[in-house]
Formats: sequence, structure tokens, C-alpha cells
Amino acid sequence: MSRVSMSMGKGKGKGKGKGKGRGRRLLARHPLARFLLRRTATAVLLAFGVTLVTFILTNLVPGDPAAAALGQRAVGDPAIVAQFRHHYGLDKPLPVQYVTYLGNLLQGDLGESQQSHQSVLTDLSTAVPATLELAGAAIVVSLVVGVAFGVIAALRRDRFTDQLLRVVSLLGVSVPTFWLALLAFYIFFYRLGIAPGSGRIAPDLIAPPHVTGLYTVDAALAGQWQVFWSAAGHLVLPALVLTAYTVGLLTRFTRSAVLEVLGQDYIRAARAKGLPGRTVLFQYVLRAALVPVITVAGLAFGALLSGTVLVESIFAWPGLGAYAYRSATTLDLPAVMGVGLVVGIVYLTVNLAVDVLYGVIDPRVRVQ
Repeated sequence: MSRVSMSMGKGKGKGKGKGKGRGRRLLARHPLARFLLRRTATAVLLAFGVTLVTFILTNLVPGDPAAAALGQRAVGDPAIVAQFRHHYGLDKPLPVQYVTYLGNLLQGDLGESQQSHQSVLTDLSTAVPATLELAGAAIVVSLVVGVAFGVIAALRRDRFTDQLLRVVSLLGVSVPTFWLALLAFYIFFYRLGIAPGSGRIAPDLIAPPHVTGLYTVDAALAGQWQVFWSAAGHLVLPALVLTAYTVGLLTRFTRSAVLEVLGQDYIRAARAKGLPGRTVLFQYVLRAALVPVITVAGLAFGALLSGTVLVESIFAWPGLGAYAYRSATTLDLPAVMGVGLVVGIVYLTVNLAVDVLYGVIDPRVRVQ
């Protein structure tokens, strides 16, 4: 019996060894998979750090959440204040509050909002898709227009077209976004009446059935084309306002990147071989020049998702920025920490996607 058990133990050990060896050989043959696993593990640790930093900074903000939520009259009653602090766990020490928050977070519970009196996750499930729809439309338009402008400016270097596009990009980067939003809202809605008003859809329409939270996508899936065109019309003006800064940024970076690639020896060699100019531009120049542009586009997309407070306030867009502003002004600690966690995850996801796209666009990029 002992020999049989020993042989069985050896067989199991060999099976485990073979499994580990296969996994190691698989990761060795696929460095991208190894890179993704490593980055995913790093992202989890960074997400933990985001929760810690957000919790500490939120609790260091001067002010009393009870006074902000209850008002001055209710604050004068100690029983009401004690009940409020006990309900939201504010009567416990900060380390205990943080451990409790982490435990609830692992179960998908972000806490209860003090302003809406419902789950923070429920509030974010409405606010995040609204901002994602707005920022997604803005970044798509920005990439198409900004990259095209940058390539044209580089190919027309020091000519009138280049000078004009550089001035346009400088204006886009320099003009404050909130001022441009106010100006666009006043001209196109109030004076000319060619743009719809505030909100995501017309007030006489009902929101489409919730599938993704994106009104245009949900309306198209439900076949509600009147709601779709209303949502698309309300999306145009705030998206174009957000596009102005991003287009200027991408135009400048694309121009610099294309000019740098055009001076490389392999580009001159490709031209000397008689390759068509379009082939050289799209297969050689753009593939190399888009690597730094993607980095800027990723950071810009993260900034759009987390920095649309003023634009959303002007256009009454019920997104993440407006929700973060209301949460900060009312000292709604669970909501503020929820927004901070979402923003951190957005940046981690965008950075991971950018790193993966490096290898897709430029074959010279290899994960070591």
C-alpha cells in the first residue's frame, strides 16, 4: 500500500509539474499574455492604493458631513446627529471605517449616498454611462479630426495650411472649456435655436429601456428612433465643446510625431524604392507616428471622463462630473469615494489598453 501511495504521489507530482511547465512554456511563447497578467496584477494593487488615498483625502477635507447633509437646524439636535453618524458608520475610528469599506467593496457595495439615499453603485450606473457617451463621442471626433489635421500640417510644413492649422490648434488648447461651453450654449441654443437645450433627451420623451446606459445605443436597440435622434442631437453641442481642446492637443502631437518619422532613414529608403506616397504614409509613417499619439489620446480620454464637471453643469448633463460636484459640495463621503474609485479604474484601464495597442500598431514594439 505504501508503495502504491508513493507511486500515486509521484504521479500527481509529475502531473502538477507538467501543468506548471506547460503554463510557463505558454507564457514564454506569448509574451503579451505574460505582460497582461503582470499588468492586471499591478492594476489590482493600484486600485487598492486608489481606495486608500481616496479614503484618506476624503476624510481630511474640512467640514462636517452631518452638518452638510442635515442642515443647521437638525445639527442642533445631538440625537439626530448621533443617529446620522451611526447610520453611515461615521462614529467609528477611521481604520475601522476603511476596513469596513473594503469589505463592502469586495462584495460590490460602495455604500449609501447621503444625498440620494440610495446605493452609490445605483447612482454611478446612471452617471457613468452618461459621461461615457459624451466622452466617447468627443474622443472619436477628436481622433479623426486631430490626426487628420496633424498629418496635413506635417505634410504642408511651414506653408499656409500648416500655419493655419497650428493657429487653430493653439486656440483649441488655449480657450477655456467652460467659456466655450457658455458661448456655444448662448449662440446655438439661445440666439439661433438650432441646437437642442439641456439634458440628454427632449423633456417630452421617455428614456429608452436601460441596457448599456448609453441613450443612443439603447434607443437604437429598442427601435425608438425618435428617442435616438433626440439623444444624438443633445449630444452634439457638448461633445463638440469637449472636442475643441482635444483636437488642438492631438493636432500638435500628431504633427510633431509625423515630422519626426518623416526624417527617418527607412522613410527615405521607401521613397527611393519608388513606393507610392500613399503607401509610405499609411503603412510606414502613420504606424510609427501613432504610438505617441495613442498615449496622448488615452490620457485625454481619461481626462474627458473625469473632468467634464463644468461642461456637464452648463448643459445639465447628468453625468459623472455633475454627480461628483454635488457629492463634494454636500460632503457625501461614500459618493466621493465611489467617484474616486471609478476615475482610478478608468485611468488604469485606459493605460492598459494603450500599452496593448502599442504592439498592435507598431510591430517594432515588443514586450520584454
